[in-house]
Amino acid sequence: MAEATNPANVGEAPGAGRAVSHNGKEYTTVKEGLAYILVPKGAPSSTDPKKAKTGGLQAQSVFYNPIQQFNRDLSVLAIRAYGEEIVAERREKHSRAPQKKTQGERKKGTEKESGNSYINNEGISDQIVNGDGTRALTSEQLRQCEGNSAPNGHQKEPAQSDQSGKMEGTEAPRGGEKRKRDTEEAEPEASAKRLKQAAQDMGGNIPTTGPQDTQRISPTTVTKSTNADSITITSDQVGPDPISEPKTTADKANATSDEWKPSFSILDALSATGLRALRYAQEISSVTLVTANDLLPTATASIKLNVQHNHLEGKIIPITGNALAHMYSVLDGSSLPRLGQQFFRGKYDVIDLDPYGTAAPFLDAAVQALNNGGLLCVTCTDAGVFASSGYPEKTYALYGGLPIKGPQSHEGGLRLILHAIATSAARYGLAIEPLLSLSIDFYARLFVCVRKSAAEVKFLAGKTMVVYNCDEGCGAWTTQLLARNREEKDKIGETFHKHGLMQAPSASERCEHCSFKTHLAGPMYAGPLHSPAFIQRILELLPDLDKETYTTISRIEGMLTTAQEETLTSRKTSANDETEKVKAVTSRSLAAVVDHYPFFFIPHALSRVIHCQTPSENALRGAFKHLGYRVTRSHTKPGSIKTDAPWSVIWEVMREWSRQKSPVDPDAIKEGTAGWGVMQRVSKTKDVEEAQDEAEAPIEAAAAQNQASTVEQSGAANADSSHDTSPSQGKLKVIFDEKLGKQTNVKKLVRYQLNPRANWGPMNRAKGGQNE
Repeated sequence: MAEATNPANVGEAPGAGRAVSHNGKEYTTVKEGLAYILVPKGAPSSTDPKKAKTGGLQAQSVFYNPIQQFNRDLSVLAIRAYGEEIVAERREKHSRAPQKKTQGERKKGTEKESGNSYINNEGISDQIVNGDGTRALTSEQLRQCEGNSAPNGHQKEPAQSDQSGKMEGTEAPRGGEKRKRDTEEAEPEASAKRLKQAAQDMGGNIPTTGPQDTQRISPTTVTKSTNADSITITSDQVGPDPISEPKTTADKANATSDEWKPSFSILDALSATGLRALRYAQEISSVTLVTANDLLPTATASIKLNVQHNHLEGKIIPITGNALAHMYSVLDGSSLPRLGQQFFRGKYDVIDLDPYGTAAPFLDAAVQALNNGGLLCVTCTDAGVFASSGYPEKTYALYGGLPIKGPQSHEGGLRLILHAIATSAARYGLAIEPLLSLSIDFYARLFVCVRKSAAEVKFLAGKTMVVYNCDEGCGAWTTQLLARNREEKDKIGETFHKHGLMQAPSASERCEHCSFKTHLAGPMYAGPLHSPAFIQRILELLPDLDKETYTTISRIEGMLTTAQEETLTSRKTSANDETEKVKAVTSRSLAAVVDHYPFFFIPHALSRVIHCQTPSENALRGAFKHLGYRVTRSHTKPGSIKTDAPWSVIWEVMREWSRQKSPVDPDAIKEGTAGWGVMQRVSKTKDVEEAQDEAEAPIEAAAAQNQASTVEQSGAANADSSHDTSPSQGKLKVIFDEKLGKQTNVKKLVRYQLNPRANWGPMNRAKGGQNE
């Protein structure tokens, strides 16, 4: 859209590329998704930082960073998929609650675990928190407090305790005949009187919330502070609010026709311009409140301006403050965001952490500020720390583990971040379930479900591993779990888990394949990185999206599909069985599930070790499938191969490749090198037996399927030799069947995104006091 001649006002309808004037400053409107943000006029949005330093060009502004649009698009869809599941569960629970029969009848609130609050059948919190941090009474406490008021409005004398500690009630004074409630006391004014009288009886006060219109925004509260706790009475619990009571028939009809909407709150802890908060409020229909927090007053002023420009004052609360202080304050209600005349109550359903650098300092507060079953979204841009061996001391300080060196470093980095989240949550009896963990460009993005479960926390040690990595030799690795989660049965046949110590070590100090020294990595998370059901829910949203609004759809589909395919479940539990067990996005999967095949290898890296020509991916896939193993790829690296075959089989396949297809020059491999150690090793019958033990019934079924595919594609001769081994010869019979390894009927997807320009990265850190 061409820029308008006369700048528009902030309150006018936004438009992409439109010039806006506010307080003497001119802005340009930038659209992303369904949100619009105001960028100072002339500020660049895409400039090469190297050229900016040498050529005098202005560096790329971090006011709006288009580099992370993929991150924001993916976040909107992930939170939407999660939110739809949570809101559906809350609606179902609400529909089962008893319905209110009359206007003045009090009904028992359905206690719904939601952080610090309980939601009644009207969707109003029985446990309301005021600005001073006081908490509300439960329904039972409220009935007890109302019992302290006599029907005629006089206060009952308080109960007294004797020296023995027994409570003695004192009768109300009998100054005359007991009056009957007349018709005037049935009016709303009588309810207000009873509310005021109850406040006086409790020694509390009625806070003022400012002017109100005919629509009820928030209940008036009565507060009493004690040494032990603080209690609150709401006007809707004592009687109808005279101000919010519908005055006309039309108002009553509208009040009764309004559909109850479950609360769904999001905290954008490090909001900057508020772009994420704007998109969440605009594009996720289930969202009822978004808190946009930032430490800089200039950033908060920008958020308020963008909120006003997008007309989202009724959904977004801008806050200036420390993110840690705000998340900790949610626990006791000492600092509460306010939307209009209504205070936000309770913890958050979603917390998004998108800092510059590591998110490690925010994890402890974030896991506590989430509702039970809440979603934690984490971005870490310090790949030079969690995915590099250059600063192992810093990696350990931030994430509690050491990085792994090699092509799989980014996948190891994801497990280090998950380890930091899991250990932070476990201190408070919270267990995590990774729903989606991705290594994207220069950063990591994770979506983790956090729920209260002391029983699941017990499995954490058995889902934490260290890695013995042959990073300077052949590249093989061996994992070692810290503890053992053993499944047993009691006397009546019910299954339970016994937790114990794991025997160590699982590997010697030298690699068994090349005799080079190994290095230690971890501890790190050993469970699955993704939930296939959650990924499927996001993929199901893509066909209905507008490609002009979500410009990164093709990349989202490719990366999520790759992530969904890379999960190799245990042979004891097939992928179909796992899908049936995980029917919902946030359903509890088996707490003891461990990813026994956590990393991948790169074929050309193995070929470089033994100095042979690199085999094609289809040839290697065909060889492993011919032996009955499963093969997939990793989303973190193009050309990667992830398999459940042990390293003894992997190197035997590479040796067979060098013998059959690419003979190695003996002079090319010098004695004492890793390649010399690999080529000198002879495949023992023990290796074959171990491979056969691992490839029993499930593998035979996979082999039968491969046979049918081979008959179709490469003839019956190759099919007859599928999954054929020769123990008598002391080695596996490897056949490089490219037709078997070729993936057929697979949709062409953008699985790996190339950097769009040189020096691709997060750019410079935002400087305080600058609004650009």
